[in-house]
Amino acid sequence: MSSEFAGFILTIQTVELRGETYLELWILTDQGVVKATTGTQKVLFFIKQENVTFARSVLSQHHIPFDCQDVALTTFDEEPVAALYFTMPVHSYQAKEKLKQHQLMCFEDDVRLSERFLMERFVYGSAQVIGVLGEPNTSSGYVQLKQAKLKSGNYQPRFNVLSLDIECSEQGELFCIGLMSDTDKHVLMIGEPQASEPWIYWLKDEKAILIALVEHIQRLDPDIIIGWNVVNFDFRLLIKRAALHKVNLTLGRGKQPIVWRDARNEVNQGYVTMPGRVVIDGIDALKTATYQFASFSLESVAQALLGEGKEAEDLDNRLAQIEHDFQFNKLKLARYNLQDCALVLKIFAQTKVLDFLTLRSQLTGLELDRMGGSVAAFVNLYLPKLHRAGYVAPNRPIDGGLASPGGYVMSSRPGLYEHVLVLDFKSLYPSIIRTFKIDPLGLIEGLKAPDNAIGGYRGAVFDRTKHFLPDIITSLWQQRDQAKKDRDSVRSQAIKILMNSFYGVLGSGGCPFYDTRLASSITLRGHDIMQTTAHWIEQAGYQVIYGDTDSTFVYLQGIESDEQAQCIGQRLAHSINQQWTALIALEYQLENYLEIEFETHFVQFLMPTIRGSELGSKKRYAGLKRTSKGDELVFKGLETVRSDWTPLAKRFQLTLYQLVFAQQDVRQFLQQTIDDLKSGRVDKDLVYRKRIRRRLDLYVKNVPPHVKAARLADEQYLKRGKSARYQNKGWISYVITINGPEPVEFINSSLDYEHYIDKQIKPIAEGILPFIGLSFSELTTAQFDLFYDS
Repeated sequence: MSSEFAGFILTIQTVELRGETYLELWILTDQGVVKATTGTQKVLFFIKQENVTFARSVLSQHHIPFDCQDVALTTFDEEPVAALYFTMPVHSYQAKEKLKQHQLMCFEDDVRLSERFLMERFVYGSAQVIGVLGEPNTSSGYVQLKQAKLKSGNYQPRFNVLSLDIECSEQGELFCIGLMSDTDKHVLMIGEPQASEPWIYWLKDEKAILIALVEHIQRLDPDIIIGWNVVNFDFRLLIKRAALHKVNLTLGRGKQPIVWRDARNEVNQGYVTMPGRVVIDGIDALKTATYQFASFSLESVAQALLGEGKEAEDLDNRLAQIEHDFQFNKLKLARYNLQDCALVLKIFAQTKVLDFLTLRSQLTGLELDRMGGSVAAFVNLYLPKLHRAGYVAPNRPIDGGLASPGGYVMSSRPGLYEHVLVLDFKSLYPSIIRTFKIDPLGLIEGLKAPDNAIGGYRGAVFDRTKHFLPDIITSLWQQRDQAKKDRDSVRSQAIKILMNSFYGVLGSGGCPFYDTRLASSITLRGHDIMQTTAHWIEQAGYQVIYGDTDSTFVYLQGIESDEQAQCIGQRLAHSINQQWTALIALEYQLENYLEIEFETHFVQFLMPTIRGSELGSKKRYAGLKRTSKGDELVFKGLETVRSDWTPLAKRFQLTLYQLVFAQQDVRQFLQQTIDDLKSGRVDKDLVYRKRIRRRLDLYVKNVPPHVKAARLADEQYLKRGKSARYQNKGWISYVITINGPEPVEFINSSLDYEHYIDKQIKPIAEGILPFIGLSFSELTTAQFDLFYDS
């Protein structure tokens, strides 16, 4: 009997059984979890028809079984192709390896079976699945479907989410495992039973705790397991300890084992596969959603997003504290373990990052745990449409491709200004794609019939009707506009990230549709649009002092009120949009989707010079704007927004700019700052914090200060019989002393206050003081003595 379900795909795996290949999907539905197994599947890729005879000879010689079939598809060079089909994935891998050894070109040989199965059916995240019901099994907790077929759906899932965190010794020996959901909390703790909370489960040893973890996961039955560095720390360690104790870590649904895969070219990095469940790391998820923090430690992110963190303790000696509590205060350790789980749950709830990943999956077909994946998302959307137009995808460039021009950045006009407007083009690159029909297929078809095509750059021309990407952009644009109307910020952000990724994909050598003519026709068109827009603004009687990618900064000289600036901003935006609509209709006979908006009015604005030069800087400015909540100081590219400057520098710059913008005297503040610094009153604010991005032993020729500090710290740890802390990347906090950089854990020398004046205070002061007629050198020499005399 066949049945149909609406659901969301949690996982999909390739299954090989008795010489045949199937796909196994775990799908979340309102009726519970469905395990859907397809009929037999074949892996395929394409070769040119002219090479079929030779390919048959090569594959037969190596006893690789395959089927060959001519298909109604061609390459972008209009060469007909044939499809090679393989019953087993291993045969396809062997075949493409042998064919490439003979210089035979294979097409789409890197598209996974599961990806092709879903994309060709336009199934993205949600699906309708129909199949034959398997034998009912009440103990399994899920429905089985055989001979499953899928089509696109619109199911909105509600996940059962479990937060997991482990605590262990420095050597990786397990102490406890915390598990927490909205309704349950458990801590599995190694140790003799003692009077404690009912949610603490006492286990005798590591093997027992691993077995208990399997039992708890199967009973709690989560769809998604979340955590902080949960893949490359927690699960990586759990898999190692399970192997050591010969415990079968059957954490997947249907009691299937968890599988670890090492990442390519990454030390201590990898992926986990858990059939029927998805593991999502909070750090990677937030980065994918474009969140940015000075540090992605759980403590830092929790403080930034939630205003709370771990219970007060010495975080620098966290490991020592954990080992101490395991020996002497297991109840405290259990609460600490559970608190980590709770913080991760709160962060996911606060950011709605799981909603973001779900929507991304429904838009592109990317798995929930797939981080990055811009190229894969584009291929998922574009490839099935391309096939229906009669083409196979080209191959990625072997050499990685040529770099395409970047966004437009004009030389700035440095100065301290009153009343500066910022006019921004709304999603400039997507609107260029949409307006000028920039598209891989459109390029191929345009080159065939260039007379009626739309001119691009570097020899590109685009067909007016045969294209897909402009329509994909249009659909996403409309969805984003609706999301904004619905005040659905998560949906709006997900669509914005996806649309903006398309330019980068077309300019990436990792994309099969890479063509420098495509990316250049976007960026160079942007250059022309920005320059033309600036010219029109100048013609209207205003001065353009800077332009950057999609933003134009306009100085309104001589106006007297904020209201007047607002009116000019609205009028300029309306006028520019009208001019673009007229120009594009006249020159290209196209509808205009470019739209410039009046974004910001800065009542005070600083465009600095390049340090040591009179030339204007780029991507660096500061301004004061009025908002409904009061005045707001905005910094771009300056020290206060950079993570590698000290707290003193950031605070100094903020206050200095506030004083300058308020037209107050800054001399006493500057002198007081230097006095506080030299007297040691602000030592706690002189700490640098910087990420170590490589192993310490890889720094040979150029050894930066933070690496020197890290090496000193590890030397001291080893002398004290402890493990080195900084050998494999991480964050280091250090100060500059008269003997060079020293880690904050082991400061043995006096601080070098002259360093902080020259490298932290002076650059900031010299960035703004000349614009108000003051000199840092003069203020800190001749006038400094007067300050003390008074």
